[in-house]
Parts: sequence; structure tokens; C-alpha cells
Amino acid sequence: MEISVREVNMKKYRWVRAWLTAMWLLWIGWPMLGAAAQPAAPLKIGVIGPFSGPSSDFGVPMLQGVQLAVEEINAVGGYLGRPIELVVKDDEGNNDVGYERSKELVNAGVIATIGFCNTGVAMRSREVFQQARLPLIVPCSTGTPLTAVASPAESYLFRISPRDAIQAPFVVEYLVRRDWTRVAIFADTTGYGEAGLKDVEAALSARGLRPAYVARFPLGVKDLREELSKARAAGADVIFSYTVGPENAVIALGRRELGWNVSQVGGWPLSFPFFIEGAKAAAEGALMAQTFIAEPSNVRRTAFLAAYSRKFNGPPRVPMAAAQAYDATYLLMYALFSIRDGQFPGPVVKRALENIPRVYFGVVGTFDRPWTETEKDAITPNMLILGKVVNGRVTFAYPEDAKRNLIVQRNR
Repeated sequence: MEISVREVNMKKYRWVRAWLTAMWLLWIGWPMLGAAAQPAAPLKIGVIGPFSGPSSDFGVPMLQGVQLAVEEINAVGGYLGRPIELVVKDDEGNNDVGYERSKELVNAGVIATIGFCNTGVAMRSREVFQQARLPLIVPCSTGTPLTAVASPAESYLFRISPRDAIQAPFVVEYLVRRDWTRVAIFADTTGYGEAGLKDVEAALSARGLRPAYVARFPLGVKDLREELSKARAAGADVIFSYTVGPENAVIALGRRELGWNVSQVGGWPLSFPFFIEGAKAAAEGALMAQTFIAEPSNVRRTAFLAAYSRKFNGPPRVPMAAAQAYDATYLLMYALFSIRDGQFPGPVVKRALENIPRVYFGVVGTFDRPWTETEKDAITPNMLILGKVVNGRVTFAYPEDAKRNLIVQRNR
């Protein structure tokens, strides 16, 4: 009797999910299985991000990553028999909307919030969580200033996405190896673009370099050929773009129309559908920093990708957003399981996040005390890999990256 490839894959998926569930149960000792039969009040966790509007292409995968993790956790009992309930708020990628929705989450009685994709929205809203002394875990926004607070020990801001202060040097190191040292920077005028520009300039300065040209533009710009022509006249040999939406595609299409054959590099937004689908052939060969590429390189990633595709009828459109949000949810649960009295005031949850007692073997990485009193960024430079757009999808830029990715990197 013939067995189809689909049947083989499904058997592999079921075995992997069973193995991961067993590991989860072993870690927590699972005293709640008996209690699960008793109805219990749900534990509320907030989720906020751009689930509509121009940034929804990575906001929705972020939400789905959280939803997948919560479904798995609830399937084996939740927290001591209490199901996890998500309180979801759409910030629409708008600073003021995000600020108001953040206040709604605080008033809704959530014990922590996972969210934000846009740096500007997160920067506007972070004071809400600080003043409420309510932990916020950021799985997407990468703007360096977000977690750069005056007193880290008093910060309720935690992040599991690579801040631009490590993405920019990572990409610049690659440019220097290729002898691409005349860099044109194209950065939008949002908080994300402003912070990213500073990070790229600092990374170049550390190598004794200065930008060959700098272009600034607002969101929604439709034509950047004039700025691209100026960059070419300045002798630029590569374009480093810092924007999150369709503007990345505007840059690529304009460069192609001008017949300017240089590479476009940047942070992780070059892996977004707005760029790859918007620029089409002009996106080919673009290079970007990544923490996760959607290829089943090991058991953990195979299980995650299979479970995600099964639940949402296909792979994540922005794999990094989904994977980081998935890991953020599990890290929060690891912290909560160190609180045995079932009481979750903000300062207690904060201390638990700063002192997670067990190693978490995640999808993006292996995390051993990802956060501390003074360190609020879980992703470290060794966890980055270089992605490349090939045939309309992101894959490993080099075979050595694919080989290194077989072993999930540990934060350090």
C-alpha cells in the first residue's frame, strides 16, 4: 500500500507535537491536570498590534503566533487549570490609536501584554505600561530606543526581536566583506526610520565610513527616482533601506527603472510581502537580517511550521513575526509558572520575567534567562542570519547560514 508524502508529513507532525507537549508537561511538573476539570476564571493576556492597515502584513502573523501558542498551552491545561484568554486590540499602525488601545488593555485587567510592530506606535504607548507597572513583551518592533530607558531596573518593557542596533552592524559587516563601502541610506521619517538611520550611521562610523548619500521620505511616497539618481551620482554602490511598508518596493522599482544595478539591503522589513510582492522581480537578491527563516531545519522549527500551516491554512507571511510572537508567549508562560500563588500584580510578573528559572528551547532560539533586571533585549547578535530573496521567497543567503541554522542558537 502506498503512503503519500502528505501522510508521512502528518505522521511526523503528530510525533513532533506529542514530543513537545511531553517536554512542556515535564518542565512544569503539571500539577494542574487534575484541576483542569474544575471551571476556573481565565487568565487575561493582552495582544496589541497593527491588525489592519499598512502594517498588517506583519501584525497579523504576530497575532497568529500568539494564538497558536495559547491554543497549545490551553490544550494541556492552561495555567493551573485556568485557560489563557487573549484580549486583542488593533492599533492600526497609528500612534494615537495605539496609545488609547493600550489604556484599554490596562483597564481590561490583563496581567501582561504582548505587542507592537511599529516603533513609533510602541514609543508613544510605552509610558502607559510603565505607569501602570504592567509588563509589555515586544515581539516585532526593532527600534533601538524602545528599550533604551534611563533606569532598566525599573523598566516593564521586554523585547524578543532584534533591535536595530544589532541588525545594522550585522548587515554593515557583510557590506564591508563585499567591499560595498559607499552606502546610500534611504530612511523614512517615522520613528523607525529615524532610529534606523542613526544605527546605520553608527555602524558605518565604527568601520571608519560615512554614508555616500542619505535620503529621507514620508510614508506613502510613490516615486523616489530623483533621490535614487542623486545617490547614484554620489557614487553609492549599495542601498541600505529603512522603512516598513510599500516604500521599500518603491525604492526597488525606481532603481530598476533607472537601470541602476546595485543591491538593496536592510533590516527585516525586506522580508515582508509589501516588499517582495510589491517589487516582484526588482526584489530578487535583496539581503536582510533575520532571526528565523521558514525552512524546517530542525525538530522545533518543523513542528512550529507544521502547526502554523495546519491552523492558518498556510505558512506565515512574515515568518519572523510569527515565530518571535510564538516564543514570546511561551516565555511569558514560563515566567508565570514560577508564580505559584495565582496572583499576578505587575511587579511580580516583571520579576518573574527577569528570573525565568529554566531554559526555554524555542523556535527562534534557545533562551537561558533572556531578560534580567538590566537587560531587556532577548535577541543577541549571534542569533542573526542573513536572508536573501530568491524566486519570491526568503531563504538563506549562504550555505554556511543554512548549516549553522541546523543548531538553534542560544542567547548570550
